[in-house]
Amino acid sequence: METFWPIILIVISNIFYNITTKSTPADANPFLSLTVTYLVGAILTFLMFWATATEKGLSSNISRLNWTGYCLGIIIVGLETGYIYLYRAGWNISLGSLVANILLAISLVIIGALFYHEEISARQLIGMLFCIIGLIFVNKK
Repeated sequence: METFWPIILIVISNIFYNITTKSTPADANPFLSLTVTYLVGAILTFLMFWATATEKGLSSNISRLNWTGYCLGIIIVGLETGYIYLYRAGWNISLGSLVANILLAISLVIIGALFYHEEISARQLIGMLFCIIGLIFVNKK
C-alpha cells in the first residue's frame, strides 16, 4: 500500500479537480477564482508544513528551497488556466482530461528518454502507438 497511496491520492484528487474545474461558473473571472484557490491552498499547505516539519524554524527551511517552488507556481497557473479554458471551450469532462493526459504521458516518455536516459521498450512504443490511435478514435466526429 505504501507504493500505491500516492497514485490513489493523485487519481482521487484529479477526479475532484476536474469536476470542480468544470463547475467553475462561466461568468466568473478565472484568475480571481484561481486567486481564491491559491489562498486556500497556501493556508492549507502552510498548516501542513507546521504539522509535519521536523525542524520548525521557517528561515532554516526556506534556505533549503531552490528554484523549483517558484517555477511550480508559474506552471500551476498555466495548468489551472488551461483546464478552466478547456472546459469553457466545450470539452467534455470525459474527453478533455483524457486527451491532455495521453498527450502528457507520451511527451513524458520522450522527455524521459532524451533528458533522463530512461529506456523506451518496444512495449512502450506499441503502447504509445495505441494511445495515438485511441486519440484519433475518440476525437473523430
